[in-house]
Amino acid sequence: MTQFSNIQKQLEDLQNQMSDPSFWQDKEKAQEKIKEYNQLKSRHEAQKNQPEFFHGEFDANNALLAITAGTGGVEAQDWAGMLLRMYLRFCEKKNFKVEILNKNTGSEAGIKSATISVKGPYAYGFLKSENGVHRLVRISPFDADKARHTSFALCEVIPEMPDADVEINPDDLKIETFRSSGPGGQYVQKTESAVRIVHLPTKIAVSCQSERSQLQNKETAMKILRAKLFQLKLKKQQKEMTDIKGGVVEASWGNQIRSYVLQPYQMVKDHRTGFETSDTQAILNGELEEMIKSYLQIKK
Repeated sequence: MTQFSNIQKQLEDLQNQMSDPSFWQDKEKAQEKIKEYNQLKSRHEAQKNQPEFFHGEFDANNALLAITAGTGGVEAQDWAGMLLRMYLRFCEKKNFKVEILNKNTGSEAGIKSATISVKGPYAYGFLKSENGVHRLVRISPFDADKARHTSFALCEVIPEMPDADVEINPDDLKIETFRSSGPGGQYVQKTESAVRIVHLPTKIAVSCQSERSQLQNKETAMKILRAKLFQLKLKKQQKEMTDIKGGVVEASWGNQIRSYVLQPYQMVKDHRTGFETSDTQAILNGELEEMIKSYLQIKK
């Protein structure tokens, strides 16, 4: 059942409860039900007005987006920083609420890695197309010989999931605290108590330094961990189906989903859809709508 049809069913159930003669016997409970109904109705109306390819199970969820620089030192880190800026600009244009949960800055430029929380209608639905390896070709500003360089960065996008969807054994966690580093800014709060959590069975590590207290950072890091573990669970299920059908399709280093060529010509091309544009500056400034729509169209 898709999230759209699930909301429809919840609305029908609430309507049946509200039509029951005994509904108002408990006024406090009745008011809570009416509030729940109105919230669901607003979500239903918003989702109904979206194109059909936004009826996926998790499309309406908030999203977590992580960027990791590939090998190549400062050049790759600068490219990862450019991608982070691109997505922040895109989220601004969509009026999404963004918070940088963790940011590991590069020694000279850019970032080694960053994780952001994106909240808004269909945040995951819009951003899921960005999951994979992104390739940049340009004349490096860090090369005295002005040689052309190719850089890679990995973007991972996962939907935020309710706590109940993943069970975590506390004994499986290694929790460390450290002092956060890096500048503050529009999307990140200054903090003194950062948290890093490692899930020992899977070796998945997550960090958060955006909140004001160690407890809040721990709660946010756990939210990221749950989402990553849920994604891992889905991947295992998909792999089982793929093994049955034959063939394996995964995003991996060297298997880029999109290329951004700045020299010797200007071109951004999505290798999955064939969509391309010579307006590279618009793309890097967050004008991703048409490129994302081309991906969603083939995934309908």
